[in-house]
Amino acid sequence: MYNTILSEKTGSVLKITLNRPDVYNAFNTEMLGELLEAFKNAASDDDVRCVILTGAGKAFCSGQDLKDFNDKKLTFKEALEQRYNPLIKSIAYLNKPVICAINGVAAGAGISLALACDYRIAVENATLIEVFINVGLVPDSGSSFFLPRIIGYAKAFEMCATGDKMTAKEAKEYGLVNKVVSNNELLKKSAEITAKNFAERPTKAIGMIKDLMNKSFESSLDDILQLEGDYQEQAGNTEDFKEGIASFLEKRKSVFKGK
Repeated sequence: MYNTILSEKTGSVLKITLNRPDVYNAFNTEMLGELLEAFKNAASDDDVRCVILTGAGKAFCSGQDLKDFNDKKLTFKEALEQRYNPLIKSIAYLNKPVICAINGVAAGAGISLALACDYRIAVENATLIEVFINVGLVPDSGSSFFLPRIIGYAKAFEMCATGDKMTAKEAKEYGLVNKVVSNNELLKKSAEITAKNFAERPTKAIGMIKDLMNKSFESSLDDILQLEGDYQEQAGNTEDFKEGIASFLEKRKSVFKGK
């Protein structure tokens, strides 16, 4: 179905793999388009309740493929608006959890891709690098939005202004990744277990949680209290809420269906 990515659904978990290992999964126009299509399909598929995003080979994503750079003679702004930004928004606004399994280097727009996800697991030899400054550019594809919110202004500024590498261990200490594992086999297993866990939870509530947290930094307390009330009303009318109450009263494990 795709030329530059792999898409595999197992039960209610969709696994998307960047599949250009010969160039460390660098973005070209085709891969950006295929990723966007895959996430749009995930959004419209009610059977998908969690997404895993990872890379093939030694790298997660090394950023833009310079051999493919600006093939249509777009300005920087046009390239971002037409190619990168829609992809980042499709991940951040997806009303389902997205797990990023960082199997190697995540650099430039590659780290932006990881930051747009909700939960990150990294293999211990992975590195995360904001490389834009090394060629006189600024962070893009959402890095300047997500990074300071996750690790704070000071460290985010340092990463972006110096281009220094951050190890997986350091990323865990700063809260940039949730978990670090020793090898790629454990990375795969950990991502699958975590995805299954998320997929078995109330999917609609998780989508609303994502939206609340994304809006919390730019909203007033009054705005968030209002939105919480609106979403709680919606959540309280779901089948999963009814199942949660029934399972509690019946002293059994909940079986949520994402409805």
